[in-house]
Amino acid sequence: MKLSRELKTAIIVLGGILLFILGYSYLKSNSLFDSSRTYYAVYDNVNGLTTGTAVTINGLKVGRIKDISFLDNQGNLLVTFSVESDFEFSRGSEAEIYDTGIIGGKSLRIIPDGGQAELAKSGDTLKASIEPGITELVTQRLTPLQEKLESVMIDTDSVLTSVDKVLDAETRQNIRSSVKNLNQVIYNFRNTSADLAQLVSDNKSSLTTSIENVNNITTNLSKVSDTLANAELGSMMAKLKSTADKLDNIIVAIDQGEGSLGQLIKDEELYNNLSGASDELNMLLEDIRLNPKRYVHFSLFGKKAKPYEEPEEEENQDQ
Repeated sequence: MKLSRELKTAIIVLGGILLFILGYSYLKSNSLFDSSRTYYAVYDNVNGLTTGTAVTINGLKVGRIKDISFLDNQGNLLVTFSVESDFEFSRGSEAEIYDTGIIGGKSLRIIPDGGQAELAKSGDTLKASIEPGITELVTQRLTPLQEKLESVMIDTDSVLTSVDKVLDAETRQNIRSSVKNLNQVIYNFRNTSADLAQLVSDNKSSLTTSIENVNNITTNLSKVSDTLANAELGSMMAKLKSTADKLDNIIVAIDQGEGSLGQLIKDEELYNNLSGASDELNMLLEDIRLNPKRYVHFSLFGKKAKPYEEPEEEENQDQ
């Protein structure tokens, strides 16, 4: 069968169109005979995720990113991806963007929900999330540190400014003078130490003798303490306690008016009698001193003694 020129031309054109469509689909990672399921996820930022990136479940590649486009005027992005595996997961599963390595690169993984929710179907929109990358984590850790460093730098600058204000020319001169005086003190201390060392060296024998005497005194004190410890201190303390108890009983008896000493202290009448007798004795001694002839008579010829006459002072007092 001979084909006409027009039919050959039509076959060539259709074949070219088909090859163009197949090539274009291949370049966009799309397959004309695709039986995979398609899902969606909405992000406010895809962090560099590109079309054709692999989609994984537990580290196993199960699909790829088909398209990324703007969803609305707010800039939200709709990510379309396919899953070629027969693995089933629920509608509550999560589509998470994560870093594929330290250098960079983003990929999408599905985190299955272990609950008993309804299974996801082709065309469903999954919950979207973004795992913080290494750069973001470092930034999160370094930002507080940077703020603290800035605060420390500000405080340090304030302190240095205050110190600069305090350390004026006069203060710096005073500090120099203080350092100079301190150097002089250290120099004097060094000389004193040298003199003290020389003094110790010159009197080494005397110091040794003094130390030996101190050791002897310590030994003697130790012997005295041992002697006191071995003495019958218990018996002595018991006797002292017995004596103190007896003395306490005597004082109590005197305070209660028992015995002669107690009656003398407690009996007011006896005290008044003794006081009156003492006054009369004083008056008698005074009268003997003033009129001794009334009490002492001495005569060679047997002259009669004059009768006793009361002293004038006493009569006047009676009147």
